[in-house]
Amino acid sequence: MASSPLMASSPPMEECFVNQLWSRVAVRTASVGLLLTGLTAGVYLGQDSKAQEQRSTGSSTNLMQVEADDMQLLKQRQGAHAAARARQRQAEGAAAEKAATEVKAFAAKAHKLETKVIAEKKAAAARKKAAENGGPVPFTGPIPDSCDEFSGSRAIGCTLTLKAGFGIDQFPCLDKLWKHESGWNYRAENRSSGAYGIPQALPGSKMKSAGSDWKTNPATQIKWGLGYVKGRYNTPCGAWSHFQSAGSY
Repeated sequence: MASSPLMASSPPMEECFVNQLWSRVAVRTASVGLLLTGLTAGVYLGQDSKAQEQRSTGSSTNLMQVEADDMQLLKQRQGAHAAARARQRQAEGAAAEKAATEVKAFAAKAHKLETKVIAEKKAAAARKKAAENGGPVPFTGPIPDSCDEFSGSRAIGCTLTLKAGFGIDQFPCLDKLWKHESGWNYRAENRSSGAYGIPQALPGSKMKSAGSDWKTNPATQIKWGLGYVKGRYNTPCGAWSHFQSAGSY
């Protein structure tokens, strides 16, 4: 039987079904591809965002560390400046204290020197007046308490005995010796021998080795007499013992 023309030009039913099936597979494949592309892009975007976030966090951390380091450096510099100012104030205070101490010491020294000069001037004036009037030159030194019971030349003799290094127990011997020799009279003179003064120096001019005012100053005569006793008899009691046995010393 001959074929119909309509049937010859129309595609077979099976072929249409296959084409439709492949079209659906292609659409689905494309959809899956788009979905995978999107997922991949999302993953990349997520990773990039996380990386940016990490970089941002790292930058913030670095910035905070820099600020902390700067703050620490500033504190160190402030501490160094404070320590330097403290040392400067301490040095200035020490210098001021040292200067004040030096000024005080200088003032004390000046006062002591002034007092000494005034005393020397008074002593010189007293010696001059004593020389003009025949004496005696007044004693300007302090009298110790152990010599308070004596007065006049004897008080001077007690004081100078202690100053010469003898004990107070030696003065009674000296007191007896010179009471016998001169009665502690600085102007006592032995006209026959030429002995003069409290210790009865022979001649009296020997006493000038103790001072030019030997004629009118009891202290000058006593200083010379104590030196003579010490050099010849060691102690006043030694001189008094010799006097008792020999009648002279």
